[in-house]
Amino acid sequence: MDTTQTASRTRIAAIAALLAAMTSFQAGASIAKTLIPKIGAPGTAALRVGLGALIVAILQRPWRNMPKSWKWIVIYGLSLGTMNLVFYMSLRTIPLGIAVALEFTGPLAVAAFTSRRISHFVWLGLAVIGLLFLLPLNLTATPIDPVGAGFALAAGACWAVYIVFGQKAGVEHGPSASAWGQLIGSCVAVPIGVFSARTKLLDLSVLPFGLAIAVLSSSLPYTLEMFGLRNLSARVFGTLMSLEPAVGALAGFVFLGERLTAIQTLAIAAVMVASIGTAAGAAE
Repeated sequence: MDTTQTASRTRIAAIAALLAAMTSFQAGASIAKTLIPKIGAPGTAALRVGLGALIVAILQRPWRNMPKSWKWIVIYGLSLGTMNLVFYMSLRTIPLGIAVALEFTGPLAVAAFTSRRISHFVWLGLAVIGLLFLLPLNLTATPIDPVGAGFALAAGACWAVYIVFGQKAGVEHGPSASAWGQLIGSCVAVPIGVFSARTKLLDLSVLPFGLAIAVLSSSLPYTLEMFGLRNLSARVFGTLMSLEPAVGALAGFVFLGERLTAIQTLAIAAVMVASIGTAAGAAE
């Protein structure tokens, strides 16, 4: 098998890993939203990140490959932990599909700022139009909660940092970067969650759901995403996540019964089309 075929297969495997990661993440987010009323958003984030990091640490034993430099891993881990926390804060008051679409400003920003083509900025303009109809600007008949929207946008900013520095950490340290990132991320989410939820986190009716969220939304998708980050450019990775808002909206509808208005659905579609257009341009 020549080098070109090997590279092609690796690229296809990386794309498949990202699709699996998106599906897993949104299934876990749906479960998380049902848990938030019981233990709060910080508590839910603590279970997800904390248990996820513990599972990955046991399976990968990253201490066998201690990083020579911690700079990229620390930034990657801090962004990961903060992203989870603020994303769950957004789910308290806005639908899952809208939260994912607003959070998606992060990957889209990475794609835009690393672009060199005018066409990419045309697609970015389409995304901005879509986002305007999702933000609480009274452009729709059913405006969303501004605080929830703010948390979702903050999650997007963290996601952008996660992509850029996660790629650097993955290239420098390999698969162990994901485990170290999740361990560092747990240092952000777990203390805040424990302070907020306290003994509720140990409730036997809560822990099984927390474990499911940890596997579906942390251990599995972050490991898969790290494979993608190591084998795709930051721009391609960011734009290939274009299906994420649709997967989130579908998961919200199937698992949570969340129905979006026609305008909100079109706005999410605009974000997706913009992302796909940017991805196509990146491949040129």
